[in-house]
Amino acid sequence: MTTRPVSTTEGWGARQLSRLAPLPLVLLVTCQGCQGSLWRTRRSAGPTGVLGARENRQEPALSGGGQWLASLVDRGGTPTVFLQEQPSGRAVPLPHLRRFTPHRSPSLSWNGRYLALLAQQGPRRLAMVEDRATGHLHRLQLPMGLEPERLSLAPDGRRLAVATVERGRPQVRVFDLTGLLEPDPPPGQAVGGSVTEAEKR
Repeated sequence: MTTRPVSTTEGWGARQLSRLAPLPLVLLVTCQGCQGSLWRTRRSAGPTGVLGARENRQEPALSGGGQWLASLVDRGGTPTVFLQEQPSGRAVPLPHLRRFTPHRSPSLSWNGRYLALLAQQGPRRLAMVEDRATGHLHRLQLPMGLEPERLSLAPDGRRLAVATVERGRPQVRVFDLTGLLEPDPPPGQAVGGSVTEAEKR
């Protein structure tokens, strides 16, 4: 079951998205000839965790507060998401995602409650969001059967940007996850985004 065109909202079953309302379509623009450099610092990046030097790591993603690090590692030739607490490097098991490999494009909410990524379910590649607080895995099926290429979860978990290819053109769709996920704002910030009394002081 897929969602209706961009202007509509449709209910979902137990394993499907309860509210996936696409926002206006945004074209994905590629900058030609752009060059940049990483800011350098002499401070150490901290422990790398339990992974050995022989294991390849790709597509790193940090939570908003920097407490959690998600990346992809090669497990027998299959890219698999690996989650670590920082700076200790403690590995966090993700049992709900083990049977949906390979993984791509991990993304974390501010406090690391939500881990979004692309995963394989049979012949289809789906966007998935695991709620680590409840253990629930949300499978997000895109409109018109489009397969995602990359994704990015908003820090508060309220929006999900998904890159797709439509008729040979790369594009980005932004989906509203309000009603599906509880907000995951920074500590001390009200759910509505208002400033707390402590912050005013």
